[in-house]
Amino acid sequence: MQYRKLWWGFLLVMVGSFSVLGYFGSKIYREAPPIPTSVVTTSGQVLFSGQDIKDGQNVWQSIGGHSVGSIWGHGAYVAPDWTADWLHREAMFILDNWSQTTTGKPFLSANAETQAALKVRLQNLLRKNTYDVKTGILTVADIRAEAISAASQHYTGLFTNNAALERYRDAYAIPKNTVKDPERMRKLNTFFFWASWACVTERPNQVISYTNNWPSEELVGNKPSTDLIIWTGFSVIVLLAGIGLLIWYHAAHQEGETDLKTLPKHDPLLGLAITPSMRATEKYFWIVTALMLVQVGMGAITAHYGVEGQAFFGFPLAEYLPYAVSRSWHVQLAIFWIATSWLATGLFIAPAVSGHEPKFQRLGVNFLFMALLVIVVGSLAGQWFGIMQKLGFVQNFWLGHQGYEYVDIGRFWQIFLLIGLFLWLFLMGRAIWPALKRGTDGSPAESRHLLALFLISSIAIAAFYGAGLMWGRQTNLAIAEYWRWWVVHLWVEGFFEVFATVVIAFLFVRLGLIEIKRATGQVLFSTIIFLFGGIIGTFHHLYFSGTPTSVMALGQLLAPSK
Repeated sequence: MQYRKLWWGFLLVMVGSFSVLGYFGSKIYREAPPIPTSVVTTSGQVLFSGQDIKDGQNVWQSIGGHSVGSIWGHGAYVAPDWTADWLHREAMFILDNWSQTTTGKPFLSANAETQAALKVRLQNLLRKNTYDVKTGILTVADIRAEAISAASQHYTGLFTNNAALERYRDAYAIPKNTVKDPERMRKLNTFFFWASWACVTERPNQVISYTNNWPSEELVGNKPSTDLIIWTGFSVIVLLAGIGLLIWYHAAHQEGETDLKTLPKHDPLLGLAITPSMRATEKYFWIVTALMLVQVGMGAITAHYGVEGQAFFGFPLAEYLPYAVSRSWHVQLAIFWIATSWLATGLFIAPAVSGHEPKFQRLGVNFLFMALLVIVVGSLAGQWFGIMQKLGFVQNFWLGHQGYEYVDIGRFWQIFLLIGLFLWLFLMGRAIWPALKRGTDGSPAESRHLLALFLISSIAIAAFYGAGLMWGRQTNLAIAEYWRWWVVHLWVEGFFEVFATVVIAFLFVRLGLIEIKRATGQVLFSTIIFLFGGIIGTFHHLYFSGTPTSVMALGQLLAPSK
């Protein structure tokens, strides 16, 4: 069979790549930055508990998470990266304290020799891993506890109503009293501390931090590691080599030009018989247009917050629609309209390809449409209630804002959407199955392969969104990031693209622009190449997300081939 080698290549890439993704995912589970049971000072004072840190993560999620600044480099960029900002403030507090004690001057006013000595002392203090694996206790120096208190005081004023920090709130597009409850604010500070602690603390028996020395901070010795530099170089080499190989392959396997005489004189799609279910998809595309327009509007508002952090041309819009809401809606609406457009395309194409209209197919298409409307409206409303601090931790997780960019709708809406995707898969499968048995033109040998890939990509679209259910309300951030990128990279950027490639191939075949034989071979080959780098290349999003060096190496090595 002429496609046998391509199918074996596809199977090898899928099994091999997901085995690697799973194996190194287990390493992320084992080597994620630990959440201590408690944080205590060397003098024995208990500062806060591990549960405080977990609750603080929930507070961060509830105010918008990645839509308010960033953590470990992921998120929005109007406000600072809180881990980088906290780490710098903590470092400067300690350096100033030591400098005042020894020289009577602030650190920046001390001479170069004194500054160099104090920085070495600071690095020895902060980079040493004082987490006790047996007891789960993290011990910090008394001076660091003072630095934590100072940073907490700054952040409390920033996220509540300290008038002296109003200019920062305006610059960061953070409304006054973003966090309304003092206890929530205290817990948010503990989460910020833990996330920044992971940025500077060296992994056991290594000389790099849990985040591979991210962020760059000269004061604490956070500089690009040797591994980072080496694998960055390798990634450039792989990219150039991959481009060269594809150019060589194209030149060595050029096929004959298309005979213009074989092209149809009229558009073959004009004679396409529109079935009731195909016609029912029309409203999907009207909704796609509406969602796109609303997304553009939210984008304009979000961008304007970069100029006026609290208002929209003088109107105090942040009181009703803060930046975190407009940005969350802007991002989520993009996912909704992109996904809806491809779901509708599949529902339209399936009966067109098979020439078969299953019983009650139109009812299924209409029911799915109503379900999608409920998900869109309900999830966006839930995000508003969450960010406005009107929900508890549990309610926010299920109905509000999960805080993780691209997958930040509440868990209930995620499950609802997953059920909708499997309903879509059922509708697709029952429409395409007759064609899979006989082929689109009655010649199974030439069309079943493309149809099979169409069905496989449809299954993947339904199934891989389920990765968004793999984290819980208080899962370690490093582990939640691993699964988040399964959804963003593999679902949105991966299998939707494979699905799009197959759909476009079908259209070109129907238009008579390409032979089914050539389309099948090219789609299979391009899918193998794309997924070879794309699946393991998921790791290129996780360089600094509390993952081991091996993840960074694989991400840099294979992501360019995508």
